[in-house]
Amino acid sequence: MNYPYIIIDDDQESVLKTQAIAEGFSELVFVASANNYADGLNLILEHTPKLIFLEIDPVDKTSNLSLALINELYRYLKVIPKIIITTTKKELAFDAIQYEVADYMIKPIQRMDLVKSLLKLKKSIGEDEVYVMQNSVLEKEPKLIAVQTPEIIEEQAIPSVKQPLILCIKSYGDYRYIDTRDICYFQADNNSTDIHLNNGEMITAFKTLKHFEGVLPYPFARIHNSYIVNRNYISRIHTGNAVCYIKNTTTKLPFSKSYKENVDLIISEFANGNYLEI
Repeated sequence: MNYPYIIIDDDQESVLKTQAIAEGFSELVFVASANNYADGLNLILEHTPKLIFLEIDPVDKTSNLSLALINELYRYLKVIPKIIITTTKKELAFDAIQYEVADYMIKPIQRMDLVKSLLKLKKSIGEDEVYVMQNSVLEKEPKLIAVQTPEIIEEQAIPSVKQPLILCIKSYGDYRYIDTRDICYFQADNNSTDIHLNNGEMITAFKTLKHFEGVLPYPFARIHNSYIVNRNYISRIHTGNAVCYIKNTTTKLPFSKSYKENVDLIISEFANGNYLEI
């Protein structure tokens, strides 16, 4: 069973870290993220995810993130998504329990925290699949189903295929569809954004870079006031010169100190993969 999820957190670095941990679980499917109460509510009502990661003690108080968001959901939804609180303060746990949240995690979230939370979640909704940890990935075991005849049928494990995210650039009735796997990076241009593809083509979208930062899932990360990069197209990171190199091009994208932590996270993700350092 898949769990589409939304992350609501005013700290974009925390959003990326939570998403990076969740990417290790095949049943978790990222939908979108939001940095404030209003955008978060709209995303939930639009996509009706099964799972929400919610910050309730924001750094930016103007984001209005709090447990009140849960109350608002009851105004519109018959079935409330399972909510996992992610925050830095233990003392808010009692208040969160009163709202019957699925779990309460202290940042920074660890992989094993999410393993335990998912197991509790599956148990609470009555799923009877058996899950095992194998090769550091939570995988579903095929189950045996007993039927009324003496015969026992083994259910075939059908792997779910994750569909690529398609970005639609719409302008005056013109719908341009872009497979996000083909996007190398986004570049800010005043109130518009230039989208650079792996075939050398450039497409302009009349949205700000901040808009794309809020809606784009992993593997996209903001590295500069003017750039969002697809980490799958990074061939080299030079921390001394503060630049990222794009595969099969001469393009070098600068990264700034304010987004250095995002670059550090990309470096750590490379190291956690199928990786050999010489």
